[in-house]
Amino acid sequence: MVNPIGIQKHVGKKWTTVLMVLSFIIPLAIWSVVSYVPFVYHPLVKVVDAGGSMFCQPGDEIERSNFEEENRNLLEANETPMTGIRVNPAYLPAPHKVAKALVTAFMTEPKRDGDVWFYESILHSIKIVFLAFLLSSLIGVPLGVACGAVPFFDKLTGPFIEFFRYFPAPVFGALAVAILGINDAPKIAIIIIGTFFQQVPMLCATTRRVDSTLIEAARTLGTSPMRIMFKVVLPDIAPKMYKDMRILLGWAWTYLIVAEVVGTSSGITWFINQQAKYRNFDNVYAAIIILGIIGLGCDMILNFLGRDFFAWEGGRVGVSSKIKREILAPKDNVFTFCLTPEEKALKEKYHGRP
Repeated sequence: MVNPIGIQKHVGKKWTTVLMVLSFIIPLAIWSVVSYVPFVYHPLVKVVDAGGSMFCQPGDEIERSNFEEENRNLLEANETPMTGIRVNPAYLPAPHKVAKALVTAFMTEPKRDGDVWFYESILHSIKIVFLAFLLSSLIGVPLGVACGAVPFFDKLTGPFIEFFRYFPAPVFGALAVAILGINDAPKIAIIIIGTFFQQVPMLCATTRRVDSTLIEAARTLGTSPMRIMFKVVLPDIAPKMYKDMRILLGWAWTYLIVAEVVGTSSGITWFINQQAKYRNFDNVYAAIIILGIIGLGCDMILNFLGRDFFAWEGGRVGVSSKIKREILAPKDNVFTFCLTPEEKALKEKYHGRP
């Protein structure tokens, strides 16, 4: 088997799949060992039989040192010692309990009237993140591209943005509530602040990496600045800017938990806090895992769409381009799925032309 380890060495599809699976199996295996093997961690003892103890009851969970000390005292007093089993703290549930909670959390009714279901909390959080990211991008993307392409705008806005982006977004929580109220508006504002002032420098740096020879060639041909922007700069940076936006969307998700405690607690943060209050830590872990699944799912979808939108970057033809070519082909053209393999190859050779 080929050794996949090496500096700048291509891993290959087979090893990529294996390593991707291992990246999830290894943490799960560590979690399982800590949860199911008593001598690895399990710092508490759950009392099964309190014996002659006047301080403990069956079901109590106490520190192992306290359990052993109490038993010594009972034996010295000629009393029946306690019996118990080693367990982990409530905040470290076993994997099978969390797996069960991933299902039951969606089916369990809220404990109080007026509280929302788990799926409603998730949808609310998704709405907050995507709305905030959209509003940030409406200004951040044009400004970032303008700063990277036109040094005048970079010198005008760059110093203030560099100064402002070092402020932690949560410090504006009190001001956001005072100005925007206690509902969703301050939460959206916190995510915008946390995203926008990172978005502009990142996109500015990406725009600066445009090949200068392309711009000089366009100028030599008498192309106007506006046409250079839309025909040279934007097509060149579009794939890189798309990848930056994927990273920035993940950045926006990291501000969600902080933002949702501003004003009235809501969304999945409210659900996590409520479940922690009731010591249902299996539901807490389930909610955290759901957040990861949503984030990973969004990134995988965006990655798939990016490979299709910018297929030309890898010398391929995207799925959307193929569909468009099939639909807009001349009427006497036959759809590809109706052709034999030889005819398909011939059609691809001539780029869909009859």
